[in-house]
Amino acid sequence: MDVEAPLIAKKAEAGQFVIVRVDERGERIPLTLVDWDKDRGVITLVYQAVGLTTRKLSEKKEGEHILDVVGPLGNPGAAEKFGTVAVIGGGVGVAAAYPRAKQLRQKGNYVISIIGARSSNLLIFEDEMRSVSDELYISTDDGTKGRKGFVSDVLRDLLQGGRKIDYVFAVGPTVMMRAVAKVTKEYRVKTDVSLNPIMVDGTGMCGACRVRVGGETKFTCVDGPEFDGHQVDFEELLTRLNTYREEEAMALERYVKRGGGED
Repeated sequence: MDVEAPLIAKKAEAGQFVIVRVDERGERIPLTLVDWDKDRGVITLVYQAVGLTTRKLSEKKEGEHILDVVGPLGNPGAAEKFGTVAVIGGGVGVAAAYPRAKQLRQKGNYVISIIGARSSNLLIFEDEMRSVSDELYISTDDGTKGRKGFVSDVLRDLLQGGRKIDYVFAVGPTVMMRAVAKVTKEYRVKTDVSLNPIMVDGTGMCGACRVRVGGETKFTCVDGPEFDGHQVDFEELLTRLNTYREEEAMALERYVKRGGGED
């Protein structure tokens, strides 16, 4: 979705995000800035309609308004010349990997991109990732495209084969980022992960995005969203992410039963 937001487009950097509220009764959700055009004043957001808010967002038509789009928020991703980098995206996270791959390549890095999804029909941004990568690898859980398995399997194959990788960035499902961090820790490769999914308020006020990193409590929205993947307490993070699953499902069910409108 392209959204007219000239002030955000003017300041956006890779790794940052926006907080979106669709309507007056809506919750706040974080969405990574996938792309932006300073001249047109437009930002690009990519999401999957799985909950109530993303369902409402998907029903917006061209020319309609979104109540709130706040940003750019968070700290930009590490933009250095590391050497050879691996940018890893899973599911909808592939779209969020795109601006970081683009940024790292512009800094003179050799970019190896690894993208994956459950099945080939859920794989997104393949052409976009190829355009900003020196090498592109694909994996699917069911083997319908690329290697059968997970993105972490592809990464392990490269490292086991003696490939020197100086830096890894991963974004996507939490279990995927945990698996990537486990592989890179074994090979002592510096790794950053993006923890956008846990955020709510986006300004450090609500405290919902607390995460333990290196034994210290951090706020994802203001201290991140990217953190050292080897220091993140993924087990605690996964527990907190599942806290309101039941309520989220109930909210969407009510909305669908009513045929949209007030929820």
